[in-house]
Amino acid sequence: MNKGIKRILLSGLLLFGAAACGYQVKYSLSGASIPPEAQTFSVAYFPNNAPLVAPTLSTALTEAIQDIFSRQTRLSQVQEGGDFAFEGEITNYTSTTSSVSSTDVATQNRLTVTVTVRFTNVVDDTKSWNRSFSAYSDYDVNTPLQTAQDQLIPEIVDQLAQDIFQASASDW
Repeated sequence: MNKGIKRILLSGLLLFGAAACGYQVKYSLSGASIPPEAQTFSVAYFPNNAPLVAPTLSTALTEAIQDIFSRQTRLSQVQEGGDFAFEGEITNYTSTTSSVSSTDVATQNRLTVTVTVRFTNVVDDTKSWNRSFSAYSDYDVNTPLQTAQDQLIPEIVDQLAQDIFQASASDW
């Protein structure tokens, strides 16, 4: 037998032996490391309590968190009281100047969204937390915020949902 076939057979035998001994190999393409005891997740509506309010932001954020957990985990969504439970609020929604030219003229604005999240891990309460997350995106100073936010909110919400997912499901 050639060396390549021997290596493949040996690797297969080792994997089979490890499985027979009860070793459990877990991996996830999303990077999630969710305990096997966790079966469900719930996401309460995230109200917008920021001084400046974008009408679609609360719904977009709530749905983005629900979507990322539905797509990237085996957890089933429940209305409330999930093994992984999320609640919180949008605390800041601001547009500020982010870039100025050499002649002190604003060239870019930055839309920033901050959200406070309370994560409850029913399976392991030591993994529960209360944190703030912020994400932003820049836009041209000549574009009104009401126009820019239609493109920026989905980008910002996706980043926030990814950060929340990583913090709760990947243990960082």
